[in-house]
Amino acid sequence: MRLPHLVLVVALLAALVLLIAGPGTRMGLWDFRTGFGLMRWAAYIGLGAAAAAVLLLLAPSVRRAGGMALAAALLIGLGVAFVPWNAMRAARQVPPIHDISTDTARPPQFVDILPLRADAANPAEYGGAEIAQQQRAAYPELRPYTSALPPAQAFEQALEAARKMGWDIVASDPASGRIEASDTTLWFGFTDDVVIRVKAEGGGSRIDVRSVSRVGKSDAGTNAKRIRAYLAALARLG
Repeated sequence: MRLPHLVLVVALLAALVLLIAGPGTRMGLWDFRTGFGLMRWAAYIGLGAAAAAVLLLLAPSVRRAGGMALAAALLIGLGVAFVPWNAMRAARQVPPIHDISTDTARPPQFVDILPLRADAANPAEYGGAEIAQQQRAAYPELRPYTSALPPAQAFEQALEAARKMGWDIVASDPASGRIEASDTTLWFGFTDDVVIRVKAEGGGSRIDVRSVSRVGKSDAGTNAKRIRAYLAALARLG
C-alpha cells in the first residue's frame, strides 16, 4: 500500500472510531465515558492523519502520485477532529450543570419517574441556590410560560406540546397539574427526564418546566435547549 493511501486509511479509521462512539454507548456496549474517550482518540488520530497529509503534500513526487488520497485524508481528518472540538467548545460556553428549571425557587418535582431514576448517577432532588444562580446567569430567558387559558385547558395544551416534542410520556395527572416524560438523545442515547407543572395564576395559568439529566455533571446546554424548544412548541399552540 502506498503511503498516501495508508494515510487515507488512517483518516477513515478515525472517522469510524468517531461514528461508533455514540451508537456503542446507546447500545450498551460501553459506558458514556468510554464513548467520550473514543471521540477524543478519534480526534487525535484524525489530526495525525491530517498532519501527515499536509507533510506529504509538500513533496512534489508524492503529491503527483497520491494527491487525491492525501487531500481526502486531510479533509476527513480535520472533519473528524472538528466534531469533538466543537462539542468541547460548546460545553465550555455553559455552566457545568444538568438540572434546568423555569422555576428555580420552587422547581417542579418528579413523582412517577423516580423509580426509573433509581440507578441514575444524578439525583432527582434540585441542587439549590448555587445551581439556580449559574442557570440565571447562563439562561436568563428561561422563564415560566403564562397562558390565558384556565388550568384544565392549559394542562391539555401542555400535554399536547410534550407529545409533539416526541417525548415518552410517563405520567399525566390533571388533578395535580403534573406531566412527567423522558427524552433520549439521538447519538449517545442519554436519557433525560422532564416534569411539567400547570397551576392557576391570575386569571389564567402558569406552566413551569424542569429537565434533568440522569448522568453527567454537565449537560452541555441540552436541557436548556429542550426547555426552550418546548416553550416554543407551547407558544405555537397558542
